[in-house]
Amino acid sequence: MALKATIYKADVQVADMDRHYYQDHALTLARHPSETEERLMVRLAAFLRHAGPALAFGKGLSDAEEPDLWQRDLTGAIDLWIEVGQPDERRIRKACGRARKVLVYSYGNTGQVWWSQIGNRVERASNLGVFHLSAAVGSGLAALANRNMQLQCTIQDGLMWIASSTDTVQVDLTTQKEMEVR
Repeated sequence: MALKATIYKADVQVADMDRHYYQDHALTLARHPSETEERLMVRLAAFLRHAGPALAFGKGLSDAEEPDLWQRDLTGAIDLWIEVGQPDERRIRKACGRARKVLVYSYGNTGQVWWSQIGNRVERASNLGVFHLSAAVGSGLAALANRNMQLQCTIQDGLMWIASSTDTVQVDLTTQKEMEVR
């Protein structure tokens, strides 16, 4: 018998002062059986960093053809493709060919090693941005995970905080590759 996804509900208040985006989101996240709470929360953090009315969770681990998050324009073209973890070079190239902007959020202790191995092979992709969250940030986000979450997200001057009623995590990102402005 196949294992089923675990459902998490997150009511999140987003205050992104950099983009002047202030909105409440009632999100339902499906945690794949092979996914850790840390990865689930990094997906949520990526959503919150780019939150908008058209941003949606993809099938991610359940479907190799879809990203973890994506945003389509009114014609159906993919504006934004977001991967979480350490996708292989082929997947990154495919995403760069299909989407206007591609972002990768790696996390944990092995993210820097992963980038040192594939970075030079995808460096020329002008529509690719790569960020890394430290193991400490990933652990902090995982500690916030709860099947029913009430969270607040604040973004100001490029800094991001995600808070519950008991704890706050500053989500520090290390830029491994900047996307060229287009």
